[in-house]
Amino acid sequence: MDDTEAMQQALLCAARVEGRTSPRPPVGAVVVRANTIVGQGATAPPYGPHAEVEALLAAGSAAQGATLYVSLEPCCVTIHTPPCTDAIIAAGIKRVVIGTLDPNPQMSGRGQAKLRAVGIETTCLNLEQARELVRPFATFITRQRPYVTAKWAMTLDGKLASGHGDAHWISGSESRAWVHDLRDRVDAIMIGSQTASHDDPQLTVRLAASPGAISRTTRTGPLRVVMATHGQLPAGLQLLQARLAGGTWFIVGDDCTPDQYHWLEDCGAGVHTVAVDAQGHVDLAAALQLLAQQGYMHVLIEGGSQLLGSAFDARCVDRVAAFIAPKIIGGATAPHPLAAPAWVSCPKPGSFLIVRHTCLVRISLLLVMSIIQKKVKYTYI
Repeated sequence: MDDTEAMQQALLCAARVEGRTSPRPPVGAVVVRANTIVGQGATAPPYGPHAEVEALLAAGSAAQGATLYVSLEPCCVTIHTPPCTDAIIAAGIKRVVIGTLDPNPQMSGRGQAKLRAVGIETTCLNLEQARELVRPFATFITRQRPYVTAKWAMTLDGKLASGHGDAHWISGSESRAWVHDLRDRVDAIMIGSQTASHDDPQLTVRLAASPGAISRTTRTGPLRVVMATHGQLPAGLQLLQARLAGGTWFIVGDDCTPDQYHWLEDCGAGVHTVAVDAQGHVDLAAALQLLAQQGYMHVLIEGGSQLLGSAFDARCVDRVAAFIAPKIIGGATAPHPLAAPAWVSCPKPGSFLIVRHTCLVRISLLLVMSIIQKKVKYTYI
């Protein structure tokens, strides 16, 4: 087993716990001795053992003189758990191969340096796949807010639905399966009150078995978040029923009436108040900061167009997942993805970096794009 094969197994271990480790990054580790994996592990739910410790425990005495492959640089300080570097040294590991360095500027390189200082051969492969797994953590640490993915499905002429609001036929079964897999990897799913009222979604994860799919560890599901400035929503919504309300937040503005606030609370939901922005809507930046304070690292915004537009206007979108269906709706009243004054304040065109594009049978084209960032400012096309 060479370095590439062993690191791929460590990355797979990390991928299995995506969306389950916040506010810590998903990390995977394997211990290899005589070309055989003798132990493997992944980040335990907060605040359990780190991946390296799990792998070393699984390996036991076989870790002596072995090689440890870990997707992220081992930590070297005590934060909730002892330093992983100490466990690696104590286990007698001879060599450590790292997928990527810690994205925390205060920690980057320190774990690697500590291991080298005691004579442990240490190599960093600097893999894009490893960096991809910790992008939400990197944003969380460096920007003090969650990593934000904006998702929508639209037609070739850029419409989310017909003028009558019918959108169910735009995306197909394969698109929906991809979205549910994405939901399974995030910490929270966010929608606006109009989407909640019109679509009455559950915002749950419903995975379908598919060849090659990653089998992730079980969890209760991502937090559901509804941005509802005045707290006014239909009483019969699925998100207000007992089975879903407990895992749902309603973020309301500071002018929400006490009656509306307590009504949502009485349904069993979490209700949180933040300030409103210049347009009189719940301030999205404040809502994201609230989520970050509770340890949520990755938020998926699923709409509608008002909320998506507000996210771009607030310069807080890190990635876009856009499904483009080979259909045309037309019509001046049909909604498009961004309805807020997002583009008014953009001084110049900018750039998306297309991470990948995938043709989902004949249903739609999926574009996954990352926002190109310069310091803390975004630019767009």
